[in-house]
Formats: sequence, C-alpha cells, structure tokens
Amino acid sequence: MHNLFFQRRGTQRLNAKVHREVSLRTSALYFSARRFANAFLCVLTLLLFLPLPVWAAQPERTPLTLELLQERLRTPTLREGNLTIDLQKMVIDLRPENASFRDAFYQLLRKELGAKPLGLDLTYTLILGDFVGSDLGLRTPLYAKAIAPIFTATEQKELERLRFVCLESLAMSTTGYAYALPNSKDCRSLLGTESTPASEIAVFRGVLTLVQTRFNGEVKFSNTFFLQSVDAQGATFLQPTNWTESRFARPVSFTSANFKQPSNFQGSIFFEKANFKKIKFQEFADFQGSIFEKIANFNQAIFKQSAKFNSVQWQGNADFSDVDFANQIQFTKADFNQFLFLTEATFEQAVSFREAEFNQLVNLQGANILNQADFSDARFGTEACLSVSGLTFNSNQAKILGNPGEIGKMFCIPTLQGNQNILRNLGQNFRQQQQVADANELEYTKQRLRLIEFGRRLTATNINSASVTNLIKLGFSAPQAQAIAHRRLLKSFRNSSELLTIADIDLEKYTQLSDRLIVGETLSIGGWLLLAWSWLALSVLLLLSGYGTNFWLVFGVGGLAIAYFGLLFWLVDRYRRLHPVPIIPTSYETISILVSFSVLEFFSLLAIFRNAAQPWLTLGCLFIIIVPVPMALLIRLYQQGRYHNLMNVSYFTEDGTFRQLRLLIGRLPVIPRNQTFRERYMPLLCDRRWNWLNYYDFSLNNLVKLGFNDIRLRDEHLPGIISALAWYQWSLGVIYITLVLWTLSRTIPGLNLLIYLK
Repeated sequence: MHNLFFQRRGTQRLNAKVHREVSLRTSALYFSARRFANAFLCVLTLLLFLPLPVWAAQPERTPLTLELLQERLRTPTLREGNLTIDLQKMVIDLRPENASFRDAFYQLLRKELGAKPLGLDLTYTLILGDFVGSDLGLRTPLYAKAIAPIFTATEQKELERLRFVCLESLAMSTTGYAYALPNSKDCRSLLGTESTPASEIAVFRGVLTLVQTRFNGEVKFSNTFFLQSVDAQGATFLQPTNWTESRFARPVSFTSANFKQPSNFQGSIFFEKANFKKIKFQEFADFQGSIFEKIANFNQAIFKQSAKFNSVQWQGNADFSDVDFANQIQFTKADFNQFLFLTEATFEQAVSFREAEFNQLVNLQGANILNQADFSDARFGTEACLSVSGLTFNSNQAKILGNPGEIGKMFCIPTLQGNQNILRNLGQNFRQQQQVADANELEYTKQRLRLIEFGRRLTATNINSASVTNLIKLGFSAPQAQAIAHRRLLKSFRNSSELLTIADIDLEKYTQLSDRLIVGETLSIGGWLLLAWSWLALSVLLLLSGYGTNFWLVFGVGGLAIAYFGLLFWLVDRYRRLHPVPIIPTSYETISILVSFSVLEFFSLLAIFRNAAQPWLTLGCLFIIIVPVPMALLIRLYQQGRYHNLMNVSYFTEDGTFRQLRLLIGRLPVIPRNQTFRERYMPLLCDRRWNWLNYYDFSLNNLVKLGFNDIRLRDEHLPGIISALAWYQWSLGVIYITLVLWTLSRTIPGLNLLIYLK
C-alpha cells in the first residue's frame, strides 16, 4: 500500500510538470505569433498608406552645411580622370528661409567651378528649393575675340564648334533648308561684331552628375554651356525645369529621369549623343528649335502630355522606338537628316509632321496610330520613305493625312505576307478622303508585291518537297540538306525561319538563301501552269496600266498602238507592188504619214516614260503584243505578192451616209456580204491629200471603238492576211477598251463604269 501510494504521488507530480511545460511552450508560441502578427500589420500599414518614396529603400543623406561644403571644395575626389566635388547623398536646403546658406552655396561653388574644370557630383542628393544651375557656371561673352582667356585650348575648340554650328544654321536657314533661325543669345554673340552684356552665357566646365538626384523645386539651367558630359540618370524633377538654349558639348543622359512638371529644352544644342531612354514626361515637354548633332535616343520614353519638337534639326538618327505618346505630339518643320525610328511607338492622339523634311527612311514598323498622323507638305528625299510593315492602323478610327497624289508613293512595304491588312486600311483611308491617286498607288504596291510572291512560288525551292540533291544545288551543305530532310519527316516546315531551329544551319546561311526558299504545298503541273498564267496576266496589267491605276499610262500605250497599226494599214493599202505597174503612194502622202506617225509616237512615248514605273519593260511588253504577229503577216503578204481584181481600189471603205464622231462598240472590221452594204460603203479616195488620216481613223475604230467615220475592210477581193491583221487589232481593241473603262472606274471618283475589282 505504501509503495502504491508513492507511485501514484510520483505519477501526479510528473503529470503536473509536463502540464506546466506544455503550458509554457504554448504561451511562448502564442506571444511569438502575436508579435509576428503585430509586426506584419505595421509593415502592411506602411506599404498601404505611405507613398513610394517614403518606404522605398533610400540612401542615408547628410545635411549639407557650409563647413562640410568648404571641406568638400578643398578636397575634390578623382573620378574617371576628372577632379570632382563630391556632394553625394546630401540634403541641400536652398529654400528662401535658408537664404544665407543658399547665397554662400552658389558663391563658393561658382568660385571653384569657374577657376578650374571641376566636376560636380550630386548623386542621390535631395535638393530642397529652386536650383539655379546656371549660376554655378562661369559667365562669359562668346564673342570670338572676347572669350575669357581662362578657358583651355580644348575648351576654346568647343566654343569654336558652337560658332560653326551657328554659322551652318544661318546658311541653311537662308537657303530654305532649315526652319529654325539661329536667334539664341550665344549665336547672336558669335555671329556679331560687338560684345554686349546680354550675350553672356554660363559655361559649366566640368562633369555634372545628377544620378538619382531629387529636385523638389524648380531647376534652371537656361543659357548654359556644358563643356563636359551631363549624367542625370534616374533623376526626379518635381517642379518645372528650364534648359532653354543650353549647349551640351559632350554626351548627355537623362535615362529613366522623371519630369513631373513642364520641361523646356527649347533652342538647345546637343553636340554629342543625347540619351533620353525610358524618360517620363508627365507634363508638357518643349524641344522646339533644338539641334541634335548626333544620335538622339528617346527609346521607351513616356509622354503623358503634349510635346513639341517643331523646327528641330536631327543631324543623326532619331530613335523614338517603343515610345508612348499619350497626348498630341508635334514635329512640324523638323529636319531629319538620318533615320527616324518610330518602331512599336504608340500615338494615342494626333501627331503632326507638317512641312517636315525626311532624308532617310522613317521606320513605322509595328507602330500604333490611334488618332491622326499628318504628313501634309512634308518633303521626302530620294532615299526617304515611310516603312509601315506591321503598322497597326484602323481607317475607321484614325487617319493618315498627306498631299494628294504624293503621300501614297512614300509608303514602302517589303513583302505582302502579313501586310495585306495595313495596305487595305491605308487604301480605305485615302478613298475616304477622296485621294484616289494615293489609294491607287497603294493598290499598285499591293499587286506588285503579289507579283513578286507569284514569281517566288514559281521559281523558288520548296523546302518541304525538294530532294536532298536540289537542296545541295541550292547552296546547303550535305549535312545541312540531310538535317532538313530528317526534320521535315517529323514535321513539315510552316515558315522558312524554322530552318534556324536546325543546329547545322546558322543565321548567315539562312540570310544568304532565304530569298530562294519557300514553304508550302507542292504545285502540280496544272497548278504551276495556272499560277504562271496569273503571273503573266498580272505582269501585263501592271506594266500597261499600273493595275488600272494610271490612266495616262493607258493613254500612252493606246496612242502608240493606234499610230503603229495606222502606219501598217497605210502601208499594206498604198504600197502594193513595184512591177509591172507600180502601185505606190505619193511623196507628199508618205511624208505626211511618217511625220504624223513620229508626232503621235513622241507624245505616246512621253506619256509612258512620265507615268510608267518601268518604262522600258512597258515598251518591251507592248512590243511583244503588237509587233511579232503583224510583222509576220506583213512579211508573208509581201513574199507571196498580190494578184487579185480591184488592185487599183482601196481595201478600205467608209460609210457614205454618215460623217460624224460616233462610238462604235458593236462594229466589226469587215463589211457584211450584202449588196446593200456594198452600195452603202464606198472605197476610200486615194487621190485626196488628206486620205492618210483615214488609216488612223480605222486604227482608232478597231482599238478604241471610236471614230469620225465608219471605216471597214471590203468583203470581196481582199487578201486574207490583211483581214487577219485587221481582226487581230480588233481583238486587241476589245481587251484595250475593257482596260480603259476599268482604269477610268478606278481613277475617277464616283465613276462606276465597271465593278470595282479588289
């Protein structure tokens, strides 16, 4: 019993101890969880209710005092070979209530920065109040003979370079090639003969570093010449900034900077590369009259409000790729001497390029125009065009404006694949504005690209069906050809770029052979012949009429054919034989027909060469149509000779009951076999001095179905070759009048003579 009692007592004590330990551990876990929850709530509150600059990681900043400033001025640091005044991670208070420090700050810095080319580093610094950066520079007149002798020889060269730019701008403006006159103070002083107090500018001799600098007040660098680089990456400007008529002799970078109020760069000159990549302008940005001597990079920039680049001279490439223009943007009277990149840019509101000058390609590939793009009165150089491949443009919501008859020629698209929609939208855009010539020009471009595509399908090698031997002949090596054959057994190629997925084929080989490769179904013999016929018909339409878009080209082609056949008919009718009794025309008639033929041919050729894209190919195509068959018939006619009755009577007859201008759509070239018609149609009078005009009239009747007299061939004692010649021209006339009516329906607004063929 005693032992049992102690066992129970021990068990109770052990249970109590375990219970206390469990209670303590539970309490500890409870308080730990509670502390964690409180800390989490505090952090969440900070994240939700405090602005980003407060809770984001910020460097520790030291308030700048006069003592600290004087110490930094006495001990400049050496960075990248330049002595620099280190004011990094400071808080500089330049507010009016701290006027004494502000005045001393400007005085001390101006003295040191002006005496020698020291840089100024304000990285991660917070500046309270307005920052008048122009007061830190050395003020000097830029009149050539009055430049301060304190400048080094290198600095003097930079100032002389500014003088050259001003002289160049003045020369261009007087000849009409530039729109911005060099009217800034420094340009006036450099070009003048006297120095005035108003001509002085502030010269900043050292490197200016503003990386991640935060300006709470206004920033003023107006009329300042930076002789060294300016680096303002990630800087934040909370108030308006003024960089008016500033000059940047070395590269300048505002990458990822944030301008929350209006910024003014009006009349500034950037001598080296200007980098504004990923910059954000949340208010109005003004670059009017500025000059960019080298590359200007605005890649991925954001313009929340309107921006003006009027009269800006871009001597190097201007890169606005992937830029978001949320408001109106103006490039009026801008001068682009090199490439303008607007790739993937978005224009949410109107953009104006009125009176701008483009000397190289304008790349709009993948751009998005949501409102209006105005290219009115813009001038394009011989190498300039608007590359709109992949452009996103809805003609029902947006518009592209330009000079009628000119803007349509400025669009350049490399391939039809992937661009049919943009061509259709652009054509609809100009038809809505009654600019039929521009819409037709785009239609011509579309069909020309389709012709190129047909040609490639006829001649290029299909990598899905070509044998290994043909692939080797094309230019692939044996291992590459085997790899292609093995790949298409697993899965057919959908596009030629999939060749790059094969390890044995590099980019160089693909680029070399891509123009001779196609991907698609293998054409049968019938399919190939049908495609060849489509290629031939489309080629003829493009060469002879610009695919129904150029009436004057059609007019020139018709005039050439009418004069040519008129001469042939005169020849076969008037020059019959030499023996035994000559039947030949008079010298007057011969001279008259040859002179008239030459005049008609001249004006027809003039129309062709002025309107055809490839005039020699047009003439070659027309030659193949109108020369071989008639010349073969003519040679055969004179070889076999003519031995028939009525040798002294003209083969051609005219309706003696009427003499008037009439449309002869249903007329046939030979009179019917009826005595009544033989009495009605009388032979031409060969002894009349004006008789040679009748042959042109007959040719006009056959080709255009229009004539002053109803002239036809007689039905008796007529050589079959002459009849075949007339019927050949009449058949061509059916095709030609169809082409004329189709072209008129496409070139004259509102004229629906034929169904509009798309």
